[in-house]
Amino acid sequence: MTDGTTWLAAPQAIAFGGHHVVLARGLPGEELADRLAEVVHGVKHVAVAVGEHTGDSLLDLIEDTYGGTFDGIGLRLGRFEDWTYAVAYGGWPGEFDSAAPVSHGGAHVFVLEYEEENGKPVPPQFAAFHDGRLLSAFNLHLDSSWGYEGVDGDPATTASLQERLTAAGLPDPERNRREVHRTALGVVDAFFGLSLPRETVVNGTLPAVLLEPA
Repeated sequence: MTDGTTWLAAPQAIAFGGHHVVLARGLPGEELADRLAEVVHGVKHVAVAVGEHTGDSLLDLIEDTYGGTFDGIGLRLGRFEDWTYAVAYGGWPGEFDSAAPVSHGGAHVFVLEYEEENGKPVPPQFAAFHDGRLLSAFNLHLDSSWGYEGVDGDPATTASLQERLTAAGLPDPERNRREVHRTALGVVDAFFGLSLPRETVVNGTLPAVLLEPA
């Protein structure tokens, strides 16, 4: 039995403010970090290795390096089963462009993001890419007030994924949003085979990089 990703629906599952997690199949961790550095918007960024860190120690390093925990971006990198993953820390909200280029060359790339402390009820987001192309994307609250009108992306993929969401009873505006989030993640996990190791991500030590302006 794998960990899946449904645990990300718990409050502050990884760090204060929410989470930005990228899972990839077909990319080593260093390559994933380099490609993510390339999609930080604005000036060119590069991934600089800073040793192994817990989430808390990486946040401390970001604060010591840049003056505040939201003034820089760090990634912790790992591997679980056949997945490579990157977990973002610091000032990541709004800083990444589309991950479509990260998936070039035949890689499969999945993004799970939730800005819990945005100040607005921004829903959690999911997006899947393959070989530079969007396969599917939708908000995991399935909330029409944020433009949910079904799954976007490749027609065959979106139709099949939408069918599974419907079979799970979603969307359902009467259900608690966190439960909807958890259920939607379960559908995504089963459809794409996603999994992320909770104990390692939350409490373990992993190789880390800072995304620094070049």
